[in-house]
Amino acid sequence: MIPAVESLLKEIRNKRLSPVYLIHSDEPYYLDVIADQLEQVAVPVAEKGFNQFILFGKDTDVGTVINYARRYPFMAERQLVLVKEAQQIAGLNDKSNQQLLEDYALNPLSSTILMLCVNKEDGKSGVDERKAWVKAFGNKGVLLGIKKLYENKLVDWIADYCHKQGAKVSPKACQLLADNIGNDLKRLAGEIDKILLNLRINEEISATTVERLVGISREYNVFELQKALVSRDVVKANRIVDYLGRNPKDNPLVVILAQLYGYFAKVLLTQSSRDQSDKGLASVLGVNPFFVKDYLQAARTFPIAKVADIIHAIRRADARSKGIDTPTMSEADILRELVFDVLH
Repeated sequence: MIPAVESLLKEIRNKRLSPVYLIHSDEPYYLDVIADQLEQVAVPVAEKGFNQFILFGKDTDVGTVINYARRYPFMAERQLVLVKEAQQIAGLNDKSNQQLLEDYALNPLSSTILMLCVNKEDGKSGVDERKAWVKAFGNKGVLLGIKKLYENKLVDWIADYCHKQGAKVSPKACQLLADNIGNDLKRLAGEIDKILLNLRINEEISATTVERLVGISREYNVFELQKALVSRDVVKANRIVDYLGRNPKDNPLVVILAQLYGYFAKVLLTQSSRDQSDKGLASVLGVNPFFVKDYLQAARTFPIAKVADIIHAIRRADARSKGIDTPTMSEADILRELVFDVLH
């Protein structure tokens, strides 16, 4: 968990609440986690019917939000006004409406908790923290911008999430989840929760468990393709490529190429690193030391010039997948040609 998010959740859990919150992120998972925590704490269950209001930006406007915020709670200590997808609030970019938000944020009603959750994922620009109305939320309450999790932090996030749920998880299981689901944290959390529901007491989440419960093919996935390429197993590599090509919905080429690019970029880093110890390479690559041996094996299999050629081939395949140069090639053919380039 990101430290700033962890700190905010702790404040909310301990009921150290602010009158106004403006949370913006291109990672909807964190927005949901923070909003859910505030919903649990701000208003007692018996009072929610009269004193908790969940609004959605596309269905409201600034005036309505302010009106809700300025009303007094009904026979209670406080009320909660939570606006989700706040980037869609009608008129949010109008200066007059921004002035209304600024005026309220600077003089909020002490019995109201107002939270705006701005999701930048839908292509909107989010909020500009230099603007006066945005600063006002930070002056009187909480202003927090959360960046999307970097790919190289994903395995650690998965391990941390599992440990927080009281579950043991193997490094290979973490890598398998990261490789096959990517950094969609909401989906990742859902898949992990599904696994936890099916685990026996004290059972570790292993790669086999992930394959069985998440529906990842044990033999035909990018993780196994990488192993086949490194061991130069032509037959197995082509068998995997055929399977992936026949199931493009479950195995989008763009995801496969991104994973292969990340893998071989790390192989190149391994070859160019002065520190060849497991600990040193783990730090350079941003991976669990458990996986260092895999990159060392790949570094021995492919000379550094070949790795550079492979990375170039992956970029060429990515361009072709977007219709550049060869608009008539299928995704299966692009992947098949890439694997040929890697192995020859």
